[in-house]
Amino acid sequence: MDEESESAARDSGRLNRLESSALRTIRGAARSSRRPAMLFSAGKDSCVILHLARKAFAPAPPPFPLLSVDTTWDFPEILSFRDRVARSAGMELIVQINREGARRGVGPFTHGAAGHIRVMKSAALEQALDKHGFDALIDGARGDERRVRGSARAHAAGRPALRRGDKGDAAIGDEGAGIGRGPARIFPLAAWTERDVWRYIARERIEVPELYFAAERAVVPRNGLLIVRVDERMKLADGEREQAAKVRFRSLGCWPLSGAVRSEAQDAAAVLRELGREPRSERGGRAQDRIETGGATPQSGYF
Repeated sequence: MDEESESAARDSGRLNRLESSALRTIRGAARSSRRPAMLFSAGKDSCVILHLARKAFAPAPPPFPLLSVDTTWDFPEILSFRDRVARSAGMELIVQINREGARRGVGPFTHGAAGHIRVMKSAALEQALDKHGFDALIDGARGDERRVRGSARAHAAGRPALRRGDKGDAAIGDEGAGIGRGPARIFPLAAWTERDVWRYIARERIEVPELYFAAERAVVPRNGLLIVRVDERMKLADGEREQAAKVRFRSLGCWPLSGAVRSEAQDAAAVLRELGREPRSERGGRAQDRIETGGATPQSGYF
């Protein structure tokens, strides 16, 4: 067997193990919880976790709803994709908006990234938990993301935790409300990396939003990010202008906080080739993450 074939075999074996572990975790969450829900942002990781959930319970639909927090700053393409995919899965879609925050006009340009996320995302999630009484949230976050690592640290420190698999399949936490409080947070992708996700997308032919693939888009360079200006809520500063660039997104959130990357990748295989040459982390394109890690300087009226 040549080197390329050996590498492909290793990748396939790893994906098989990751898939089996994730399927066990999802089925276990459904068995052990009274009222579980699956967080669904319609991003690539969410698409993978939904595919796994459908596979776990096929031919029946998964026995829990999808929960989506709408910050009112999502890409329009993401919202239409989310609604269509939920219908195709035959699953109930619960959409939660912090109406009071929306009434107050809370957003990233007026309240900063951290304030916006706290009110329109974390507080909205708490509202959904209070309203629907979920006791477990199946979360598509991966093990290389900080909130999963934080949950694992909480477990190690002796705080309450969900029973864990032999590879750390699940952890508990409550983003925005303090680790160790609230419903169990279950992370079936805890052992996955960004490359694992893309390899699985390619292998399983999972549909993901077109924003993940390169296309000519109008972007505004700001604070080291390339921002796709969706609407007039983003005011252009003196000297700023939109410019055409061939870009895609590695990570998607609220559009003012999600930086695009220059790219030629138009399918999953090409994305994987680009990732092999990319030294920067996936979350380097998120404005809030850049500030939290010292990678950007807050400026009045934006962060």
